[in-house]
Amino acid sequence: MKPKIRILVICTGNSCRSQIAEGLFRYHGGKEVEIHSAGTHPTGFVHPLAVETMIERGIDITNQKSKSLSIYESRSFDYVITVCDDAYQECPVFPGAKNQLHWSTEDPSFASGTDEDRKMAFRETIGLLEARINKLIGEIKSNTSV
Repeated sequence: MKPKIRILVICTGNSCRSQIAEGLFRYHGGKEVEIHSAGTHPTGFVHPLAVETMIERGIDITNQKSKSLSIYESRSFDYVITVCDDAYQECPVFPGAKNQLHWSTEDPSFASGTDEDRKMAFRETIGLLEARINKLIGEIKSNTSV
């Protein structure tokens, strides 16, 4: 049996982008991927619009929790991905990472406007992360280097 690919996604609050990525990796990576997410300064909650817009995509992240990066510091991962610039600046090198990627992604929780405008910002973040995740999963499955 092939070992699972271990992935850690990091952002600042671990409430939006990294939670969305965790759900997308779990959905698209299936049993071949072991996915975790964490924050450099976790908020302690998953943003309600992240949950709502992921459910629209058919992916339920309601049971995911906001976690601190410190619980993963002694673990190793095949990929560590930062999805926000602040987290990348705080953690430019993760000691247990075989491969480290930075996917600069705007924080949809800062979107303003109507409820629909704010949801659209989350939908755009989901689309952007989903494209990157599917590309990475495809590369992993074909054993090409990233």
